[in-house]
Amino acid sequence: MDLGSMLETGRKEFGSNIAIIYEGKHYTYEELDNAVNALANHFLASGIKKGDKVGLMLPNCPEFVIAYFAAVKIGAVAVTLNIMSTSHELLHLLNDCDARCFITEEILTGKFETIRDRLPLHPELIPTKGPEKECLFWSIVERGDHTLERQEMAPDDPAVIIYTAGLTGKPLGAVLTHQNLLSQSTLVRDLYQSTEKDRSLAVIPLFHSFGAAVNMLAALRIGAGIVLMDRFSVEAILKSIEQDKVTYIAAVPRLFLGLAMSPDIGDYDVSSLSFCITGGAAMPPEYISVFEQKFPVILREGYGLTEASPVCACHRRGETHKPGSIGVPIPGAEVKIIDDHGNEVPRNTEGEVIVRGDNVMKGYYKDEASTAQVLRNGWLHTGDLGKMDEDGFIFLTGRKKRMVITSGYNVYPREVEKVLELHPAVLKAKVIGKQDLMRGEVVKALVVKNAGDATDEKTIMKHCRSYLASYKLPRELEFVEEIAD
Repeated sequence: MDLGSMLETGRKEFGSNIAIIYEGKHYTYEELDNAVNALANHFLASGIKKGDKVGLMLPNCPEFVIAYFAAVKIGAVAVTLNIMSTSHELLHLLNDCDARCFITEEILTGKFETIRDRLPLHPELIPTKGPEKECLFWSIVERGDHTLERQEMAPDDPAVIIYTAGLTGKPLGAVLTHQNLLSQSTLVRDLYQSTEKDRSLAVIPLFHSFGAAVNMLAALRIGAGIVLMDRFSVEAILKSIEQDKVTYIAAVPRLFLGLAMSPDIGDYDVSSLSFCITGGAAMPPEYISVFEQKFPVILREGYGLTEASPVCACHRRGETHKPGSIGVPIPGAEVKIIDDHGNEVPRNTEGEVIVRGDNVMKGYYKDEASTAQVLRNGWLHTGDLGKMDEDGFIFLTGRKKRMVITSGYNVYPREVEKVLELHPAVLKAKVIGKQDLMRGEVVKALVVKNAGDATDEKTIMKHCRSYLASYKLPRELEFVEEIAD
């Protein structure tokens, strides 16, 4: 099986089941697969072939799911890009991945137009305005052939590239294979006993590995439904749970903290909700019981990273739960804790967390050196520090690498520092993480200005916004006299 045949199997077994709910409109598995085939045929007619890259810069909308599967069905690679990317970031991403096609919302096409002339491969632009609105994307889908002849992909064939921050400040494209992603698609079924009657609320971005694996692939593997939400509030989430009969949510701690603190829970029927999974950042253990007191469900923690497709460990439904832990390794994955010499350490001893299994990426696209740094003898070196107790539960204790995790997004300080130091007023910059209840951490910048320079914080922040996606921007900027190395 590959990702394309997974969707086709879903069509055969659950054709009339609702696959997608978006802004009140329903799409069955049959309708979804028809749309996927129509776009896939357009790709083929445009000369896109196996191994070619299709860039997707889309929010949580039907077009994302359609374009994702249209690409992987013909052996192309879906490159899922953050919609907050600036033109500066987009130029690097599209050139680095060798994109032959770029699909985005019409309101975001300006970012592409400003860099179009600097893209040597001249990718085709397919804009969308949303379902039922006149635009190129839906014209292709509505007029295209709904039948598709295709070949099965090998397990090791690339399916998706997701860019993650690099230690040097340059984003790296993690290449995930069909096997990698299929190994993730069974997790919710196997560990939480989900069925075709379930509905996931996809409220965190599908361009994020966590969102795609747990909210999209895991639902489509079993014939369940996905409720897509691209802009959300606590009120909108509660309303969707009631109206769309959502049964599970996989999201970052910030979302669950917001729900736990909401005074409006009693105004909505949330009885359909069965379980929730939190990941992407650390959930304050004391708030798990607060959440579970307000909702009739379990909230379980997990851990992963983009390079592992992403889930590596989690707590299971109906099994032991240890607050503060990220759970135990998922089926098909091994986790070890090692010292600086590569030796496994005794239980309850701190060391680096390393992972091996079907979920571990093929490597970083066109970057053998960076790949060799993290993939050694089949093991993915995560750069995270942790301990494993006598029962096999893992507790994260820190990071070996310099990184800030804010609302589930990884930010490598060097990328932000390099942008700050591009400003003529900045002599030196250092970026650190500052603890924050809702986001886990926020980015804080320490800045040394050139002697006598009167540039203010507002000017420097305006400079940063030209180069950095909003989640990478410093939430706090402090001018200092010196920075220690």
